[in-house]
Amino acid sequence: MHVLRPQFRIEEQQALEFASQRGFGTIVAADERGPRASHVPFVLEQRDGHTIVQIHFTARNPLVPLADGAGRFLLIVAGDDAYISNDWYSSRDNVSTWLYEAVHLSGVAHLRGLDENRRHGDALLAVSEARLPKKPWDLAQMEPGKRESMLAAIRVVDLVVDTVEGQAKLNQHKSDVDHVAVAGRLARSEESGHRRLARKMQALRPGLGYEFS
Repeated sequence: MHVLRPQFRIEEQQALEFASQRGFGTIVAADERGPRASHVPFVLEQRDGHTIVQIHFTARNPLVPLADGAGRFLLIVAGDDAYISNDWYSSRDNVSTWLYEAVHLSGVAHLRGLDENRRHGDALLAVSEARLPKKPWDLAQMEPGKRESMLAAIRVVDLVVDTVEGQAKLNQHKSDVDHVAVAGRLARSEESGHRRLARKMQALRPGLGYEFS
């Protein structure tokens, strides 16, 4: 008998690993005018027993004064997503939906001093360059005057994470036959993100006779 799976909430460690691998997200906070948002690369690290998301903004970004050691920031890290048509399922009477992965990290934001800028830049580049199949580029290769001017124009913020929320909606509540049918459709898509979701669906329920590898 097939047991229906509940919608899958990502465990905290898995959520943090997912966020770290993505390395890019949307920061949201609110001031007297309402919500503010910026799209940012970030470095996730463990420091003094805390999970820290370190980001940077340009000095004039309206989020900078909100990092006052009391205000809260939310970081939204989105993964791949895909629209699923109702006629992709093998069984009848399903409804169209979206599959997706996403993690929310929130906590109090602290503005760091300018002396932190170079360390942050080095750490961010090291993580980002490691994803590419080439010799890493680093700030030491930049003309010193231009490098210092660039670093002086940013403000580094530590988001001290106290809440981790992660969710992966990957057809867990559907039957095996519907799961395989949808994964097969996604595997044949021209969208690379759809194909990645198909492989994750396959990993959730291996051995079901998928027509892709």
